[in-house]
Amino acid sequence: MAVTVKECLELQLLEVEMLLSMFPKRGEFSLDADAVPSIQRYLQNADGALPPQLEYRVALDVGEEKVKVELQVLLPHMYPQVAPQLFARSDALHRQQQLQLNTRLASHISSLDSGELCVCEAVQWVKDNSLAFLENSKASSGCASEEVGVKETLHRMWIYSHHIYRQELRKKIFDSAKKLNLTGFCLTGKPGVICVEGLRENCDEFWRVIRYPNWKHISCKHVETIETEGSIDKLRLFHSFEDLQFQAHGDYGLRNDYHMDLGQFLEFLKQHQSGHIFQILFGVEGKLSDN
Repeated sequence: MAVTVKECLELQLLEVEMLLSMFPKRGEFSLDADAVPSIQRYLQNADGALPPQLEYRVALDVGEEKVKVELQVLLPHMYPQVAPQLFARSDALHRQQQLQLNTRLASHISSLDSGELCVCEAVQWVKDNSLAFLENSKASSGCASEEVGVKETLHRMWIYSHHIYRQELRKKIFDSAKKLNLTGFCLTGKPGVICVEGLRENCDEFWRVIRYPNWKHISCKHVETIETEGSIDKLRLFHSFEDLQFQAHGDYGLRNDYHMDLGQFLEFLKQHQSGHIFQILFGVEGKLSDN
């Protein structure tokens, strides 16, 4: 007998209850305040629209030094019939160690019986296995500190979408940029454009977060990488992450299908030494009117 979405969501809530009992302290378990109520409303009226996918974070103290390791969890509606999306991260881990940790985690989860709840198992695995990666990261940091002139790399990503409207999506974009210390902007409307700049691993993490679960019609059009000795902050073109909105053309009423004034957008790009990006994003050379 096929398992329904309703049955899967009921199991997801049971697992959340287990995790809350395991991590009762403030800051250990984090999820949006409306996440569980929205699922509960759907379970009471399954004829309505599906709720947002359940997304939460579990913060773990690892080792005697209690290093923070965070497990980020995004559950497809059909989890546990479908595998969860898991990502472990820590400020104490270099990008390569973080990649190795997540590769091992994914391998472990794939070895478990399908159709079974596994986030609690993933949490325990991260707690038991992160220490080795943290120690390797610490050792490699010691070697790097002996090198003369430590270099950092600024990563700048230019992301194009057919449109950006939904408040839920915009909230995820701005929350992720703030959390990852990224500057840039989000151009709301049609088309939608996002620019983020910061450390490479943070830009990669931002791209991973906003693409999932399945954002169609989005692509990273261009990437700029600049290496420098010292802080990358002096290379940033933007001082914050801006909410960019320009006057729309036309009156489309309730369709919420409006085109941004690309002339104003081109002017904004040129003010931030990025006029050349217009052609990369839209395939045409940008020209300002003489008015």
